Amino acid sequence: MIIGVVGKIAAGKTTIAKFFEERGFCRVSCSDPLIDLLTHNLSEYSWLPEVPEKSEPTRDKLIEYGRYLKETYGEDILIRLALDKKRNCENVVIDGVRSRGEIEAIKKRDGVIIYVEASPEIRYERLKKRNAGKDKVIKSFEDFLKADEAEEKLYHTSKLKDLADFLIVNEGTLEELKAKVEGIITSLTSKKV
Repeated sequence: MIIGVVGKIAAGKTTIAKFFEERGFCRVSCSDPLIDLLTHNLSEYSWLPEVPEKSEPTRDKLIEYGRYLKETYGEDILIRLALDKKRNCENVVIDGVRSRGEIEAIKKRDGVIIYVEASPEIRYERLKKRNAGKDKVIKSFEDFLKADEAEEKLYHTSKLKDLADFLIVNEGTLEELKAKVEGIITSLTSKKV
């Protein structure tokens, strides 16, 4: 089973993926292949489109390189690489799915899409708490809104909600979020029986 998790910056994509991981899924992010290629961490792949010059995987570099790969190798390149990285897993959850082409690649493999959303204010607070290296350039709420707007222009993330099989509004506690994910897992496993 393949699960794709879609949403805006700091909406809770990785947290949701980690809940699936606790239930036995192998977790991978769409950005993992980009980071691996940019840092030359290549041992987990059975194939690679090309290896770029080694560089630091900043948010801007990831976006730029991801765009290049999609234009050169197809909209589904990151899904193909992510699934190759986790090729020995029966169940995979992919967080950071960001385009119609990536969603279609997952659905073509009988996968399921979860869209997660939260208000910009909540997402900004989460981003500050996570203190991720790729977020270093975001120093204020205004910076966050600009990054959010740039990502929306690039990926049209909010329009992807219509392609989702499940919608999660993630504005409560971790326990509430986990309960929503458990409900989805129950729904999916009961369909497989």
